[in-house]
Amino acid sequence: MIKSHSDFQPGEILVRFSEMVKNSKTLDGDWQGDGWGIGWLDENQRWQFKKTIHPIWEDECSFRQIPESKQFLVHARSASFPKHKNNLDFNQPFTNEKFAFLFNGLIKGVSLPFPTYGKIGAQKIWHLLNDLMSQSPPEVTFLELQNLLIKYSLSIQAMNIGLSDGKMMYAFCHYEKFPDYYNLRYHESNMIRMICSEPLIGYAFEPVPLGRTVIL
Repeated sequence: MIKSHSDFQPGEILVRFSEMVKNSKTLDGDWQGDGWGIGWLDENQRWQFKKTIHPIWEDECSFRQIPESKQFLVHARSASFPKHKNNLDFNQPFTNEKFAFLFNGLIKGVSLPFPTYGKIGAQKIWHLLNDLMSQSPPEVTFLELQNLLIKYSLSIQAMNIGLSDGKMMYAFCHYEKFPDYYNLRYHESNMIRMICSEPLIGYAFEPVPLGRTVIL
């Protein structure tokens, strides 16, 4: 998640992000190369996005084509199951007229007492979060979502969420295991603010506090 006071072109940051992703592995040793996506706000404050099923490090030639904006959400995907590969609908960020959303984590044995739309876990969490936000602001909703999933799941190994309403960016970090892998990182300078799953070369990052919502 990237936010700046003024419009800028994200190509340089995307190169560093893609290098980090290429060298990163999931907990089971899998790659993070099942596609990637980026969302940004256009001049009318509407969400636009680019998604592809290619590994992000194979798409560096397209980074300079992303237009300038004050906000960007970027996600590299590792599909949990072979049947979920090569499907652009599953690539994040997910967007609607109000929000752009990112998720990373692992929640097991979810059995909610009501139906939730979505074919994969991230989609279901996205739609569940939208339902909850109709009643509460994001920083309250994250805790409501966490408590709901704790009640109706066998375990929450991790639930990291990034969200933008077009003005503010929100990030929530929750995990029960593997802090080195799941702890989000935060960077702030006079020019730019970022939250990322791993530090990017050239920027000073600090851990996001566990169970806290960071607001940019």
